[in-house]
Amino acid sequence: TQSRSSAASDVYKRQLLLLLIQLSQNMMTSKLLQLSTLQCTVLEVKMTDGFGYTIDVILANGKLHQGDKIVLCGLQGPIVTNIRALLTPQPLKELRVKSQYEQHKTVSAALGLKIAATDLEHAVAGSQLFVVGPNDDIEEIKERAMEEFKNFESAVSKVDKGVHVQASTLGSLEALLNFLTSEQVPVSSFSIGPVRKKDITRASTMLEKAPEYAVLLAFDIKISQEMRLWAEREKVRIFESDIIYQLTEQFQKYISAVRKEVKESAKDAVFPCILRIYPQHIFNKRDPIVVGVKVIDGILKLGTPLCIPSKNELELGSVISIERDKHAVTEAKKGDDVAIKIESKDSAQNLLYGRQFDHQDDLYSKISRESLNALKKYFPEDVSDKETFVLLLKLKKLFGI
Repeated sequence: TQSRSSAASDVYKRQLLLLLIQLSQNMMTSKLLQLSTLQCTVLEVKMTDGFGYTIDVILANGKLHQGDKIVLCGLQGPIVTNIRALLTPQPLKELRVKSQYEQHKTVSAALGLKIAATDLEHAVAGSQLFVVGPNDDIEEIKERAMEEFKNFESAVSKVDKGVHVQASTLGSLEALLNFLTSEQVPVSSFSIGPVRKKDITRASTMLEKAPEYAVLLAFDIKISQEMRLWAEREKVRIFESDIIYQLTEQFQKYISAVRKEVKESAKDAVFPCILRIYPQHIFNKRDPIVVGVKVIDGILKLGTPLCIPSKNELELGSVISIERDKHAVTEAKKGDDVAIKIESKDSAQNLLYGRQFDHQDDLYSKISRESLNALKKYFPEDVSDKETFVLLLKLKKLFGI
């Protein structure tokens, strides 16, 4: 049989497809070989009216019976349950379209159907379904059911500070995580299936560790309005898409904006420090003043504003460079000997070492309520350090904050 088709004009394309289907059905049906070995894949986990949580599956080989004991891969471990109902849609209806379902005692491959049973809420979409036979070792089947997921879970590199990832199936999650790894997006946790409150709560834990990562990346998942409101309440940002690179692009755009904002805002943070001038290392007495100092306490960073409390809080300016052993550094810690350059904000001050101040006057970082708030917000780990905390209390009392 011959049929002409034009890809350019689309002529006869539908007729050609119809011909192929008819030939397959009429000439090859008798040659199909049905296997008794069960092959059944979980496609989706969803709530179905009147049945609770159900799973949509593709039965590729074998048979399923109402009452069969089945084992599935679950997010919290293997799921062992019994089939309550085998459901197929009404003729000419799709499985995903809401309608009355036909119930069956037995179904044979190949078929798409819905299975109703207990404890299906945490079933993993994309995993295999197993039936427990009378002589089967259920513990061995449970291990087989969880094997793929455990291998996948152990292969995923999770970090302490990162985003939460959610995908519709095991395969789509694996593809997304591989792409995120290539894009250097840190992942702290992941899950499969519909977004639930616990997933959002898990993402919200980043608010204390790294607020910019209080994010849920949802791939190929529809998110209910209830979950959106819950995420808003928990201050978790949700990004969603059916295309991996678009999802990653959304997150990268967001994180770039956050980092830019943090960089600008963090300029207000002032780390506490006390410096002592070496009288033998005075390199420039006038603005910009260049002197050798020892960090008596705290951390000295570039941009730190310095003052002398003993001279009515005389403001010297900000540290614009730090050198240790003739090498430029960005910070100096307690006990370090460094050379610093101090640039005055007001050149009219006409500051001069030896006139307004000298080596007997220790230099303090000039902190304020605003700088303290910025320090706590953007550098919480540093503030929680015991020595830094004690020095901050000392400076707060000194400056009356």
